[in-house]
Amino acid sequence: MLLTLDSEHPQPHQVARVVDCLKKGGIIAYPTDTTYGIGCSIFNKKGIERIYLMKGRERRKPFSFICSSLSEVSHYAKVGNNAFKILKRYLPGPYTFILEATRDVPDLLLTRQKTVGIRIPENRICLELVQALGNPIITTSANLSGEDPAGDPYIIEDTFGHQLDFVIDGGLLTTDVSSVVALTGDTPEVLRTGVGDVSWCSH
Repeated sequence: MLLTLDSEHPQPHQVARVVDCLKKGGIIAYPTDTTYGIGCSIFNKKGIERIYLMKGRERRKPFSFICSSLSEVSHYAKVGNNAFKILKRYLPGPYTFILEATRDVPDLLLTRQKTVGIRIPENRICLELVQALGNPIITTSANLSGEDPAGDPYIIEDTFGHQLDFVIDGGLLTTDVSSVVALTGDTPEVLRTGVGDVSWCSH
């Protein structure tokens, strides 16, 4: 079901509808500050399995997830002083940061190295949903594995419509992806160059 939300001031009653759906195990497509994402609550094991099947994604590739604040990040990732400074400077923004996971992260979202990918996108709709839900949602681009991401909610509805509870229309977005930076070593390591500027990583 397509649902239009105001990108600057998401309507509280519509946010509540989507959050209620997520709490009941729903899967949604939603806007970020790059392209559209598909997600569910990080504690929705069946939903995560469905998204793997829906996308045709390899199981060895865990999903990243979206937090609404740095304090929420600290529940799910071990954030040292240097990492905290970087997160504070560059989030919200178009980055996925790889950090060492805490015990609160469900096993399905852990890499073999016990790390997690975390985002705080600069998108009001997305952040208000996560905040109202009270825990993170997983994030993966709204496309079949190996295909380009979709920046048009109507294309997402055509591709995945019957498998999604809501496709949140936040307008036309780019098909770009976030930059991925690992903060697990002594210095930041760029794993993927996307929208976020990563020139600071070499300093």
